[in-house]
Amino acid sequence: MIPSLLIANRGEIARRIIRTARRLGVRAIAVYSEADAAAPFVAEADEAYEIGPAPARESYLSAEKILAAAQRAGAAAIHPGYGFLSENAAFAQAVLDAGLVWVGPKPASIRAMGLKDAAKALMQKAGVPVTPGYLGEDQSPGRLLAEAQRIGFPLLIKAVAGGGGNGMRRVDSAEEFPAALAACQREAAAAFGDDKVLLEIYVSRPRHIEVQVFGDAHGNVVHLFERDCSLQRRHQKVIEEAPAPGMGAQARAAVCAAAVQAARAVDYEGAGTIEFIADASEGLRADRIWFMEMNTRLQVEHPVTEAVTGQDLVEWQLRVASGEALPLRQEEIRFSGHAIEARLYAENPETGFLPSTGVLEHLVLPEAGVRVDSAVEPGSEVTAYYDPMIAKIIAHAPSREAAAQTLALACAGVQVWPVKTNAAFLARTLRQEEFLQARLDTGFIATHLPALLGPAAPEPKVLQAAALARIATLNAPPGLRGFRLNAPPHIEARLQYEGETHEVIVPRGAAPSLPVHVAGEEIVVFAHGRAYSFREAAAFDDAQSGGESGGLVLSPMPGHVLSVAVALGDKVRKGAPLAVMEAMKMEMTLTAPCDGVVAELNVSPGARVAEGVVLLRLDPGETSNG
Repeated sequence: MIPSLLIANRGEIARRIIRTARRLGVRAIAVYSEADAAAPFVAEADEAYEIGPAPARESYLSAEKILAAAQRAGAAAIHPGYGFLSENAAFAQAVLDAGLVWVGPKPASIRAMGLKDAAKALMQKAGVPVTPGYLGEDQSPGRLLAEAQRIGFPLLIKAVAGGGGNGMRRVDSAEEFPAALAACQREAAAAFGDDKVLLEIYVSRPRHIEVQVFGDAHGNVVHLFERDCSLQRRHQKVIEEAPAPGMGAQARAAVCAAAVQAARAVDYEGAGTIEFIADASEGLRADRIWFMEMNTRLQVEHPVTEAVTGQDLVEWQLRVASGEALPLRQEEIRFSGHAIEARLYAENPETGFLPSTGVLEHLVLPEAGVRVDSAVEPGSEVTAYYDPMIAKIIAHAPSREAAAQTLALACAGVQVWPVKTNAAFLARTLRQEEFLQARLDTGFIATHLPALLGPAAPEPKVLQAAALARIATLNAPPGLRGFRLNAPPHIEARLQYEGETHEVIVPRGAAPSLPVHVAGEEIVVFAHGRAYSFREAAAFDDAQSGGESGGLVLSPMPGHVLSVAVALGDKVRKGAPLAVMEAMKMEMTLTAPCDGVVAELNVSPGARVAEGVVLLRLDPGETSNG
């Protein structure tokens, strides 16, 4: 076994790797940016070295700084985790050239699977079924448009070096194609340094099925069955499960055999995932499942495979990297029960899942009956520099229904403040009838979004909990408040929630039934995964009298301004594009909230802005010249 391991990553995956390394007696070495100096993974490592400023390109994406830290620490090996440099063949080669062990596949295997078009061509040659589309070298807009018209709409544009939804767009018509192509190329160039794209048919009822594969240096390749990752928003996975619901024995045998065949075609070593797209319009059929791409690393969702197989995949990685044979033969690998993982993100589903940043002043994650792989602890800060995932919550049970029920309860019990999360959204999704019946496809969230967001108004028991907490914070004895002669004894409170005043009457002697966090004048009640923040209504009476913001355009998230489409004095129509922002791997176009004239412009391309900043102001009015 390798004696020491530098983890070239951060957050929950760094903590995950440290956990297994410690169990195996391997010295775990962390690297961290200035923004992560106080992060839990830094404290948990045996040693830790700072490698640069917060921006990833100056720290976690700097191969030179990571290798220098490895040499300084005397590390024997480097584990890249996922994301950052995990699928960078040049970095893998540099690690090997430095005389270190690379915990991952050979650089040649990474290169072979690193570009989607080349990988698909290789898979075709190996006899693995691939999605029909265009993989050509001619990337001229005219040729791509012609190929798109040949394939037919709707179709997908995908960055060949992509991942995580970056550089991917659905296009429904030839008229939409040029703008979508330009956006994909821009995102791909920014994220991967390569703006090349490919085109694929758009499957009407797509299921995202992936197979966990493992190879060693002795020629052994196995699979650890499949996962379903169909529940996505903006091509980012949200809920994953194993095994795939509705996968029959014949289809499972076919897709797992194809995955092993794909791994063998690139002489694969270590952990990898073969991703397939399935046309689920007639169920999961072996002849309607096609290769999409290979991720030459460990996946975020690997815990569900660990849960159903009983294996530690990071241990497998370390043993293979140490030169050992795979721990099990194919016939020895079995699965039992069902596992589901939910990704808890710092984001606000009610504002289009925009990222939410700040210090986690109050944080309670579930413990009973679930596995939690978290990136944070109370007091940790969620910044705009990295992916906003707070934790992964995983439930394993004998049946899918039981796993979903356990996970829904866990998500509903999440308490986070003041950062917003998707916990309530996750809980509602896991309880949605179509989800429980496994009527899944990659459009599930978009189709059911209104029901998944649920009612935002606080229900009576939430109001009661807030009122009781408010009374408890007052100096006067609660037993005397609200007392009236010849009237039923009760307690009254007047609370403000999101601009609306609530008159709350609570029977005397009522007991709090929900967890509450008091932060100064704010009373935060946690219910169903949501955080409801109240203040005494009197504090808001004057401040809230001004009404809507009219023509103000605020920054919906912290990030960078990529472009500005208007100038002072320009006349714009409601819905017209004003600026494009980017943060946390997401690009967003800001549009005019009303007809008007640009009367104030406070931002320019390249600027970094905080959440809630006034970017520009429109004077509402007539915009026509006639």
